[in-house]
Amino acid sequence: MTIEVKNLTKKFGDFAALDNVDLKVADGELLALLGPSGSGKTTLLRIIAGLDWPDAGEVSFDGENALSRGAGERHVGFVFQHYALFRHMTVFENVAFGLRVQPRALRKDEAAIRARVKELLDLVQLDWLADRYPSQLSGGQRQRIALARALAIEPRILLLDEPFGALDAKVRKELRQWLRTLHSEIHVTSIFVTHDQEEALEVANRVVVMDKGRIEQVGTPGDVYDNPATAFVHGFIGESIVLPVEVRDGNVRLDGRPLNIEPNGSAPGAARLFIRRHDMQVGPAGSGALEGSVRRVRTFGLIQRAEVALSGGEGKTVIEIDAPRDRELQPGDAVSLQPRRYRIFAAQE
Repeated sequence: MTIEVKNLTKKFGDFAALDNVDLKVADGELLALLGPSGSGKTTLLRIIAGLDWPDAGEVSFDGENALSRGAGERHVGFVFQHYALFRHMTVFENVAFGLRVQPRALRKDEAAIRARVKELLDLVQLDWLADRYPSQLSGGQRQRIALARALAIEPRILLLDEPFGALDAKVRKELRQWLRTLHSEIHVTSIFVTHDQEEALEVANRVVVMDKGRIEQVGTPGDVYDNPATAFVHGFIGESIVLPVEVRDGNVRLDGRPLNIEPNGSAPGAARLFIRRHDMQVGPAGSGALEGSVRRVRTFGLIQRAEVALSGGEGKTVIEIDAPRDRELQPGDAVSLQPRRYRIFAAQE
């Protein structure tokens, strides 16, 4: 099932939740909508599901107008962040619910319903919990049951609204890997909303980065991380060092001093220099584009994270870098820093 959104606009009073959004989702794709709170990602998901309606624009499924149909007619499975399981029903009955309430003409007989529920509980690897109630399950188990319930009606599209947001970090990581494996088996067109960049990059085929009701960039996880289209994308995805610079006379200048880096075609004027923390190479004093003094060092496995006060500007600019532990840094060390890779964006971007 393909999904196409054209010129979608939605306002809540004076606030534009969506501003002329265009998007195509391929058949069988697992797409992530990524962005901060208020970026419009959940509003877009709810409009696709039929739980909300746009002020203008089009939504089509396989070329057919989806906005002419209500939520119940779109054949969409929806998984909420907080599970929304029926507390008075067993796991089995929660999964069976969507099948039991279908119109009589479409409803399966009891044997077929039980077979379908068993198949889904096997799929999510929780068949042994069929007689339990939601209160007897862990958060990760509840979310897998919620997903099984959404799949019971054999939806053409699966939508997930921050499905792992209420879980702790370890369980989230386990379920991300599980969802990726599950999607390769069921191959249903799926869209999930998240504000967790690691989650989006790890799970999705493509990532849609949103901000202030607009799409900033669409691409593979590698595309949006390695080739961010805007300053917002660079700053939001991955942890970046951001320095205010000026491009002048073919040089990139910080506090008026030229840096040993190329402007790479950037237009003259005020700009911002973006560098991933792990892309900053550390060397002895006097050998790099930036000079500074180490203030604090913490170690994380194979890397050390160092706070470095840059020289000039009275030492007020402090940045964090990630460096390998081939050379142990100590507070007070004088160091030079040279960006391996970087991007320059105009200050107004």
